[in-house]
Amino acid sequence: MDISVIFRLAAIGILITVVCQVLKKSDRDDIATVVSIVGLVIALTIAVTMIGDLFGVIRDIFNL
Repeated sequence: MDISVIFRLAAIGILITVVCQVLKKSDRDDIATVVSIVGLVIALTIAVTMIGDLFGVIRDIFNL
C-alpha cells in the first residue's frame, strides 16, 4: 500500500466536488447528482481493490 492511493482518492474527491458545484450553479442539479454518484463508485472501487490486496497479503502472511 502506498500513500499515492490517498492522494488519488483526495484528487478524485476534489475534482468531483468542483464539478458538482459548477453544475449546481448552472442549475443542472440532476447531472450533479449523477456525477456525485459516479465519483462515489470510482472511490469505492479503488477502496475495494485496496482491501482485496490487504486480504491477499494477510493470506500470504499466515499461509492460508
